[in-house]
Amino acid sequence: MKNIEMALNNVHKLIPFRNLFKLVVGFAVLVQIIVISVNHITGFYELSSVSHFLFRLGRGSLLSIVAGFAIVYPNLFVIRYLNDRLGWQAHIFYRLLIQLFLTALIGAVIAVGFTTLSHLINPYRDGLLITLGYNTMIFMVCNVILMIILEAWIFFIEGTESKERSKELEGEVIGLRFEMLKKQIDSHFLFNSLNVLSGLVEKDPGLAQDFIDEFSSLYRYVLESIDKRVVTVRDEIEFARSYLYLQQSRYGKGLRFSIDLNSEVLYAYIPPLSLQVVLENACKHNIVSSERPLMITISGEGESLIVQNNIQLKPTYSRRSKTGQSNLVKRYRLLGNFKPTFHVGTTHYTAKLPIIYEEE
Repeated sequence: MKNIEMALNNVHKLIPFRNLFKLVVGFAVLVQIIVISVNHITGFYELSSVSHFLFRLGRGSLLSIVAGFAIVYPNLFVIRYLNDRLGWQAHIFYRLLIQLFLTALIGAVIAVGFTTLSHLINPYRDGLLITLGYNTMIFMVCNVILMIILEAWIFFIEGTESKERSKELEGEVIGLRFEMLKKQIDSHFLFNSLNVLSGLVEKDPGLAQDFIDEFSSLYRYVLESIDKRVVTVRDEIEFARSYLYLQQSRYGKGLRFSIDLNSEVLYAYIPPLSLQVVLENACKHNIVSSERPLMITISGEGESLIVQNNIQLKPTYSRRSKTGQSNLVKRYRLLGNFKPTFHVGTTHYTAKLPIIYEEE
């Protein structure tokens, strides 16, 4: 009993029972309508009235539904058996021949059984042998059609499930990538901020204490925003102001900045800490001194934030180090069809960060 239950469960994994029931009922009624109509038109079995048609349709459909289930389950067992041993891709020719033979055989066996049983209950007018041959042909043809429908339906279900699984896996991969990027940004920000603090401790202990107070507030933003896919431009700009203030604590008049944005831009979205990556690179790769001040501007242009600074590269500048830019590009890619661009001109470096007007 348990083996039968397990076998049925395995079959229903191919097509759920509810869908199978709809298929069998619909197919049985359709076949009966066709058979009754053909018999009437050809004179094989003429109908006397509409009520006669409905009676024949009701009785025939009931028998066809029973026969349909008697056929459809062996068909599904055949499909499952062949799927395990003769897959379509590797053995398409042998699979087609064997499945066609078994389909016809199942139709013939069911036809003989039901026709004989029906004849014992109510003998056929044209005799058993003639009706048996007629019904066997109908059952075999109908079962071939039914088998094609079952295979097509299973392919459709498997294709739909495969797409859904692909989307789920893609979402999981994106989530994992995003988590990895967040951890990289989080630790990178902390490491560089501690380097700044280390320099201030030696230079000005009082200023270092102010830096610690401001940094604690700033890092709170990092911890709160790093779990978000996007933040508002307004929040990111406030973070940028605080970040540049901390940098000014180290560089003094050597670092200057200006921010000029329209109010509607402030309520759009951007990946968290995007500005920090660009601002950090500006301070990292360029000379920052009172004699040669670094000027950073943040403005809006179309659907992008423009971060620009004058170029005065340090002698130790290396073009190979582009980890921050690479991470930023990947984070934008995870949000959709967005791509930040970075341009090194003759006198200025420009970063264009896309603005997202609808939160993903």
